[in-house]
Amino acid sequence: MKKAHLFYKTTISIVIAFLIIMAASSAGPDKRNFEISKNLEIFNALYKELNMFYVDTINSEKTISRGINSMLSSLDPYTNYIPESEQEDFRFITTGEYGGIGSLIVTRDSATYISEPYEGMPAQLAGLKAGDKLIKIDGKSLEGLSSSQVSERLKGVANTVVKVTVERPGTKEPITKEIVRKKIVMNAVPYHGVVSDSIGYIYLTSFTDKAASEVKSALLDLKKNHNIKGLILDLRGNGGGILDEAVQIVNYFVPKGKEVLSTRGKIKQWDRTYKTTQEPIDTTIPLAVLVNSGSASASEIVAGALQDLDRAVIIGERTYGKGLVQSTRSLPYNGTLKVTTAKYYIPSGRLIQAIDYSHRNPDGSVGRIPDSLTTAFKTANGRIVRDGGGINPDIKTRNDSIENKKGNIAFYLLNDMLFFDFATDYALKHPSIAPVKDFKLTDQDFEDFKVFVKSKNFTYDKQSEKILKNLKEVAKFEGYLDDATEEFNALEKKLNHNLDKDLNISRSDIEELLSLEIVKRYYYQKGEIIQSLKTDDDSKKAIEILSNQTKYKNILNPVAKETISKKK
Repeated sequence: MKKAHLFYKTTISIVIAFLIIMAASSAGPDKRNFEISKNLEIFNALYKELNMFYVDTINSEKTISRGINSMLSSLDPYTNYIPESEQEDFRFITTGEYGGIGSLIVTRDSATYISEPYEGMPAQLAGLKAGDKLIKIDGKSLEGLSSSQVSERLKGVANTVVKVTVERPGTKEPITKEIVRKKIVMNAVPYHGVVSDSIGYIYLTSFTDKAASEVKSALLDLKKNHNIKGLILDLRGNGGGILDEAVQIVNYFVPKGKEVLSTRGKIKQWDRTYKTTQEPIDTTIPLAVLVNSGSASASEIVAGALQDLDRAVIIGERTYGKGLVQSTRSLPYNGTLKVTTAKYYIPSGRLIQAIDYSHRNPDGSVGRIPDSLTTAFKTANGRIVRDGGGINPDIKTRNDSIENKKGNIAFYLLNDMLFFDFATDYALKHPSIAPVKDFKLTDQDFEDFKVFVKSKNFTYDKQSEKILKNLKEVAKFEGYLDDATEEFNALEKKLNHNLDKDLNISRSDIEELLSLEIVKRYYYQKGEIIQSLKTDDDSKKAIEILSNQTKYKNILNPVAKETISKKK
């Protein structure tokens, strides 16, 4: 009861704060205070009545949590209440650190498996492997537990011991390992290297509090030890993080004193302009930034600022479109409120927020701002850029991610974890493989995979068959089916499932995904990144542009090109 009372008081504090914010813009002080008092009194009385008279016992923590989450979800997806129990996860997002064994896990068929032990971390050093089925932690069965529950049992204070028992394919008896937990630090830059004769590459996965320093170290290493003449900064799938880290990274490539962004919110005293404050590392090296629809927030600050300042060519897909800034506020009983406090504007003056959460449809839904309603802005060199929804790349590429190939058999193979299972089997039979740069699946490997898939009674949906079925139903409804029965039957025969044929048709996609899964078993995350770059069209396009100075300069300064042409 005491815990419920404390939680209830915390909830009231949050409700008070939000009612003040939501009422401030639409009412005078007296009416606003009355509305706050009235609604809090109603809330308080309502919960007391429920607690006393509702037929079943109410779980106060769950019930009030739903109320909090419902209230916050009506604002935007980024304003969240973080209770004390979730503080460790929140800290991991900002620092990339946690106490544990250092491994990704995955749940399938009500069981949890090691999907990727991190190189050099306790799990890998103890000999745990991808494909190991977790069955006990500290002697307690994991049956029926979710992956999040298993994860909580694996985590713990650094230097404490956890006993992990697994079942491994090809091994008859369970394997038990005593593992000493460590402070696991996830690198914001898991890989950097040279991808062409003189083109450097830095892969930045998140904007933790170490992101800028890791990018700096990678950049200096590439310049000093590899004499690079161009650089690719890969921000694909990077959902953002700490704003100041983004400003620092931009500073490495533009002169001191340049505006990177400004923030504007309700509390004008908090409005701020962020400028580069240090001497840069390199203001002239040709630079390309890779982005996709998963590049958001701080990623968009870096890409957008470098685009607005005409300092980099942006390559890939339109970015996510998150132009909102969050701040944290302490709450009673070790809770935290992460609340949207401002919008940010990049150097050209544009806001890249794609969704206006303050204007919802009657059903509560929201939509992206239509391109027809966006406003044109200009970069430093006079190029036209637009607001209203992410960063549009200078060079657009086709989205070939597997998520966009749901009609492709490779999507279903990935979804059923058959690449994962085959790689587990492959690693048992092959103690080692060639270095990543030389690794390539053989024809026999592909044939073995086909046999493996067939042995698993694999089934999958074919989009063509679904469309044909729908067409038949429409034809029947409109009265055309009887006259076209013969044609439909003939087409059905041609579209029948032919697993062997479909595997061959999608061979390139299958080999790409299978190679990644196999390489990861031997060379971990770095190996996976190196392997992925072999078939990466975005990085190939970046190399092409960075290797051609005339093309690079013409993209960033088309006005100068036109002026020169006119003078001629």
